[in-house]
Amino acid sequence: MHKHVEWDDPGADSVMHHYERSPQGYSEPGPGDILSARYQGVVVRIKVEAYVDGTSIGSVAALIEPHSGKRRQLFGKLAVGDTVRLPDASRAFEPRPSDISKEDEEPQ
Repeated sequence: MHKHVEWDDPGADSVMHHYERSPQGYSEPGPGDILSARYQGVVVRIKVEAYVDGTSIGSVAALIEPHSGKRRQLFGKLAVGDTVRLPDASRAFEPRPSDISKEDEEPQ
């Protein structure tokens, strides 16, 4: 049984939105692939076990705080090892180090 997760809206980091504009390079995820999403601001990596009708099913491989890179075993109701469903619309690119440092800067 999988754990129900309310994924964060990926916004500008949406994988689907990126590939709608540039379809080259897109392929459906398969077993063993690692996907990313956001849950309450934390980056969640999911190891895919199956892909059915636009949704990946897999286990949580990592929970990572985006600003510090710190890995956690548990965050909110989500834990490493939990089985989850990740719709394609919720997939997100991980923040780049340059994105993180820009968010940390104080406005001038």
